[in-house]
Amino acid sequence: MTTPAATHRRRSTLRGASLPKWFPLAVVAGSVLLAVAVGLGAGLRSKVQWGLIAALLAVAGTYVVAARVEGRRQARDRIATSLIWVCFLLAVVPLASLIWATVKRGAKVLDGYFLSHSMAGVADTQPGGGIYHALLGTLEQVGLATLIAVPIGVLTAIYLVEYGRGRLAKAVTFFVDVMTGIPSIVAGLFVLSFWILVLKMGYSGFAGSLALAILMMPVVVRSTEEMLKLVPNELREASLALGVPKWRTILKVVLPTSIGGIATGVMLAVARITGETAPVLLLVWGTNFINTNPFTDPQASLPLYIYQQYANSSGYGAAYDRAWAAALTLIAFVMILNLVARGIARWKAPKTGR
Repeated sequence: MTTPAATHRRRSTLRGASLPKWFPLAVVAGSVLLAVAVGLGAGLRSKVQWGLIAALLAVAGTYVVAARVEGRRQARDRIATSLIWVCFLLAVVPLASLIWATVKRGAKVLDGYFLSHSMAGVADTQPGGGIYHALLGTLEQVGLATLIAVPIGVLTAIYLVEYGRGRLAKAVTFFVDVMTGIPSIVAGLFVLSFWILVLKMGYSGFAGSLALAILMMPVVVRSTEEMLKLVPNELREASLALGVPKWRTILKVVLPTSIGGIATGVMLAVARITGETAPVLLLVWGTNFINTNPFTDPQASLPLYIYQQYANSSGYGAAYDRAWAAALTLIAFVMILNLVARGIARWKAPKTGR
């Protein structure tokens, strides 16, 4: 009879030698210390350079030690895992650094007064003032762009998935792909030339909304199209087999099934246009006063406010602090939109299990 101890010894023999669980942490710690020593010895002052040296040493050290102890096959697996972690850190560290710098510098003047007052009567070099007029303008412009882009984008996606066949569908798909890569300044110039120069409608928040809608539409079309394709054809066939018309099948079966993904795509599209500056700079024009009517006269916007305050600050002073506080507000607004999108996606996700 084979004892449990003998079975364990046989399995250990088949697996071969393996490194302890604390080995990755030890390699990282040793690589960091060695990178600091190399950086100080070579006169490198940048911590970014130290981090890159530590990453290279960690990957190389992991492969060398794992190859000697566990074999080359397991060493290649470990080096692939190490490269994934290095790429993850290269993506996260700049983002975390950006958020930290924005919070540190923007928290100086960000308070209730800053959020509830405009820049009317406040010079760029003077303290005080706020972003109420810019925040109101951003909400109105993004809201109008959403009202324009979402119905057109969703209906276009429904046509491409449910009805689109032949040359027209291919042409629509081609132009949607082209619009996805259009720079924001091109959309702003198009609306400027047509809406303001040809039709003589003047600068306004609505003009900026038109450009933002152009940028938002392809994102909505693509995301909605992918969500509609995920709906099983069996649901459509079951509805049609019961004699339900196709338009009612789409309205009552297809759209409710994919509404979570569609809402997520819309929210991400809204977050994508919220920080656009070029179209707003060309079309909205900007003002220091509160303008609640987006259809007449220039209007403020958060991205434009940040640009103007920073351009007039020369890198210091009250305008510099206001620019960072407005940037922190904009980042918080985009984060809230992303959290709302995730919440809607989780709320509307198909229920699994019993």
